[in-house]
Amino acid sequence: MWAARMVRTAVLRAFGSEMRSLLAGASRSRLGVFGVGLGVTALLQSSAATALLLTGFAGRGMIGVAPALAAMLGADIGSTLIVQVLSFDIAVIAPGLILFGVLIFMPSGATRWRQSGRILLGLGLMLLALELIGAATAPLAGSDTLAAVIAPLAADPVFAVVLGALVAWGAHSSVAIVLVIMSMAASGAIAPPLAFALVLGANVGSGLIPIPLTLGERAPARRIPIGNLLVRTLGAVAVLPLVQLAAPHLAALGGEPARLVANFHTGFNLVLAAVALPLVGGVARLTAYAVRGRRHGDETDPGRPRYLDDSAVDTPAVAIACATREVMRLADLVEGMLRDSLRVVREDDAKLMSDIVARDDSVDRLFDAIKLYITRITHEGTPDSGESERCTELLTFAINLEHIGDIVETNLMDLAYKKMHHGLHFSDAGWAEVQRIHQRVVANMGLAINVFVSRDVASARQLVNEKAHLRELERAASDAHVNRLREGKPESVESSGLHLDVLRDLKRINSHITATAYPLLEAAGELRETRLRERSGAPRAAS
Repeated sequence: MWAARMVRTAVLRAFGSEMRSLLAGASRSRLGVFGVGLGVTALLQSSAATALLLTGFAGRGMIGVAPALAAMLGADIGSTLIVQVLSFDIAVIAPGLILFGVLIFMPSGATRWRQSGRILLGLGLMLLALELIGAATAPLAGSDTLAAVIAPLAADPVFAVVLGALVAWGAHSSVAIVLVIMSMAASGAIAPPLAFALVLGANVGSGLIPIPLTLGERAPARRIPIGNLLVRTLGAVAVLPLVQLAAPHLAALGGEPARLVANFHTGFNLVLAAVALPLVGGVARLTAYAVRGRRHGDETDPGRPRYLDDSAVDTPAVAIACATREVMRLADLVEGMLRDSLRVVREDDAKLMSDIVARDDSVDRLFDAIKLYITRITHEGTPDSGESERCTELLTFAINLEHIGDIVETNLMDLAYKKMHHGLHFSDAGWAEVQRIHQRVVANMGLAINVFVSRDVASARQLVNEKAHLRELERAASDAHVNRLREGKPESVESSGLHLDVLRDLKRINSHITATAYPLLEAAGELRETRLRERSGAPRAAS
């Protein structure tokens, strides 16, 4: 289970954005989204993970329930592919996968290369685990005790299905459970018909996994896992009476017991997809009757848009006002993250760190909704040139806000964790410098929001001038830090990398903040190439 999770999380970290784009962009064709669901899950090795991605898209209106159900049918097949691969006797390569995985993972700084090592390590551990399970269960094949435990399951296949479903749901991985069933069948501990019933249960249990995780989502999002569970359960009920007949036919195709289990698992999902794919529209309508309306939790979720009125899209002026209000909510979220980030670094507050990470998830979801809404305004609302320009400004500001949130969550929180984990401390002078620059960046954030709302040219000029001032502060702080290193101050030496990284990230955040002023200054003719036009009594400042 742990190895399967390693593979899944590594694939998401390395290729998550591309997979999300594929799933979101394939919804025009039912067959196309089926194929994308299959491919994405073949990489993730978790149909439940794919279900959670799809429910997120459905909650934002990016994919319909019927296409999402088609994607889930593909996902169910995709999750069987690793079982097929591991059903062959390839345990001999496990040490090599583990070795190369560690060699790639340990020294690498590149995220995708590092996660590729994690994937190899996870696959190697899966093979090793299967070999150990097989060795441990082999002596049980002739055990009278095991036979007494197994006999009731073999005599009651319905109970076997229920047990398989509960175990897969509890383990949060049908792949891991099917692999365990496969190992026990290979050792002779369980007969193929019982193994098939347990596999049917594991498929049903996999459909159960995302349901409690999506209870707080909007109705369209909750319909997807419910529809998928309905299809899997009906399929298991239809196939269960046939497991006794299936065993000899699959055995006639040849192969070891482990291969029989893998083939049954894949065959069940192939047949289920062939039958259910033409019916996903009807299943979607059925779930619409079962799951209605919005939940109260939607109203309190900061990642849910509150002002994006779909009915206003055809009236660009009204829709832009709606988008502006939502962008201001996004700005408030990001400003709060920025304000609280220094407290996490100062106080080693793990709870607040987790809260900021959760807030960034809300920022990402709200940003996606705003981006989609503004795109609809430009494509469906036929805005004039001024309205199109305002849409561009809104989207640019939202993009910069989202980048700021990512820097806070990914960089500053990572540095805070490093400080906490290694017990590092800033010198008094160094901390005062960090605090002074952070306060300046937060103040510039407030100024940027005012510039965005008021469109005041003088405030925009002030914001750009602040970029030059902050650059001077950062340079002076870095020079002072280097001087403390030369003096050999212990706290400065041990926190040197942390100190410089925090200054760098605050400077990057301020650059995104300052970018708010450029469209307004350019429209007002206040920019000359890459510098502010000089004015008597005003300092020159680089843009």
